[in-house]
Amino acid sequence: MAKFNESEQQILHNTITNGTEITGDINSQGDLRLDGFLKGNLNIKGRVVIGKTGKVLGTINCKNAEINGNVEGKILVSELLSLTESANVKGDIIINKLNIQPGCKFTGTCSMGGNEQTIITGTPKNPDAKPA
Repeated sequence: MAKFNESEQQILHNTITNGTEITGDINSQGDLRLDGFLKGNLNIKGRVVIGKTGKVLGTINCKNAEINGNVEGKILVSELLSLTESANVKGDIIINKLNIQPGCKFTGTCSMGGNEQTIITGTPKNPDAKPA
């Protein structure tokens, strides 16, 4: 029998299975895997995996993401976004690092290498803006 060590940090893993439909925003301190359908926004402190049967209509904001399914909306990733060969993304992405596999479909704009604040808020700094 395994012992639970209270000093070890608990990692939260959430799964939304195929056949599940959610309308509304999801906020989590842990990781999330979505194989169902979400019409709303994902605000995840950890890693997001959108499975092949997963579909999101809304904004994804997270630390790391792997997209295998369909996303229509903005994607904000502070570390690494991976788009696999089965991914179909329609929308703008603001990321730090990007990995795209051959066969992926992506329609939109991509902004890379922004600072974390830019990625979190989705608003790029305008270097030509005049101070107020």
